[in-house]
Amino acid sequence: MKADADAVPRCWKWTGFAVFLAVAVALPFLLEGYSTYRLALVGAMAVAVLGVNLLIGQSGQISIGHGAFFALGAYSAAIAMNSFGLSAYSAVPIAAAVTFVAGFLLGWPALRFGTVHLILLTWGASLVLPQLLKLDVFQPWTGGVNGIYFDRPEPPAWLNLSEDRYWYFVVLAVMIVFFWIAGNLVQSRSGRALAAIRDNEIAAAAAGIDVRIFKTVIFGISAMYVGVGGALTGLLDDFIAPDSYGLFFSFLLLIGAVAAGFGSVWGALIGGFLILFLPTTVANLPAALAVPPAGFFILLVIYFMPDGFTGLMRRAYRRYRQRVPRSKL
Repeated sequence: MKADADAVPRCWKWTGFAVFLAVAVALPFLLEGYSTYRLALVGAMAVAVLGVNLLIGQSGQISIGHGAFFALGAYSAAIAMNSFGLSAYSAVPIAAAVTFVAGFLLGWPALRFGTVHLILLTWGASLVLPQLLKLDVFQPWTGGVNGIYFDRPEPPAWLNLSEDRYWYFVVLAVMIVFFWIAGNLVQSRSGRALAAIRDNEIAAAAAGIDVRIFKTVIFGISAMYVGVGGALTGLLDDFIAPDSYGLFFSFLLLIGAVAAGFGSVWGALIGGFLILFLPTTVANLPAALAVPPAGFFILLVIYFMPDGFTGLMRRAYRRYRQRVPRSKL
């Protein structure tokens, strides 16, 4: 009953979504091209952050190597377009399928390990994949250390939109669809089963929940979200290189999920903003000082907002409910 009392009314949620959609549609016509491009990157990163959030927030599994799936999604889309002549609209679903299968295959044997071993396994994946992409044997497809360019299609002429605006709306549409799917998953019977596994795996198994299947599938879904974020980011940047997806990038995805608040769907937008602008903030610092600001930020978030920005908003709403009589809501 407490959860129901603290829940935001459905009319407020729909009003908030309508306001968000109106602002999101209007922004590219009010901003110049580079700012529109940056906002599109935020949407792509938000999809990736949501993937990490689903894994940790729903099933309780911890990964510090999802940057590998981000890179796999970007390279899958690029290879599908450049080597097999597919369009960008076909390449993104292919990247989703490839990363889902990769996540499922990695998640299945990981079930035999404990939390520490899973962290080490995903950490190893984030270190190994960039090196594999540089090997000469894969260079015809990956471009080796030089990376690979995307042959991004031009916007349809009948839309009369600039390239930045067109791809902004493409990313916005994909983001809304994936957010909607994630929201339904969290509220579904499968989402409740995953929450039960997160809270007490032994009790969930005793209740008849197939823990192995649920944990493996959510690992694959999480990898798929991150891979789609990688494919969209590659399309927006027109270029990808293996060194862009190292261990630090995996940490950035985790930082974004922590800042958003585990279990939050729309909070992933906050994580997308953070991933995009935190590296820019510390870019001008000496190399030895580049990581400490990020660590300091994590300490502040964990200490003052252990459940992220969305948790802070929920607590503010709860205080508002306590102060305002129910009849006035």
